[in-house]
Amino acid sequence: MSTQTPAGAPAAEQQAGKRRRQQKIGRVTSNKMQKTIVVAVASLKRHRIYKRTYRYTTKFKAHDEHNEAHIGDMVRIEETRPLSKDKRWRLVEILKQAAQVTPVEKVVQELDPTRDTQEE
Repeated sequence: MSTQTPAGAPAAEQQAGKRRRQQKIGRVTSNKMQKTIVVAVASLKRHRIYKRTYRYTTKFKAHDEHNEAHIGDMVRIEETRPLSKDKRWRLVEILKQAAQVTPVEKVVQELDPTRDTQEE
């Protein structure tokens, strides 16, 4: 007798695929650490007594190997092995990049390189 399941896949492959890693979508709230971002994931929950739906936020630290994510970006993170004391997630992809603000001094310098920014 073979170890095939009714679905046609070998039993070892089906058991390995049974436990998929969790993925969550959230907004980056901090990228001040090296190769680490803090992602806030908002969810809805129903109060057990009052049956009122409320929103709550959970923060996760995720590994960002190339420091690609910035504050305000919408990202997808995936569960992984423990990478440090608090880090158990890794960045999968950046879904939507936030508009990044450039400093006024840099814009003025690009427009008029001869102007000294320390006049005042």
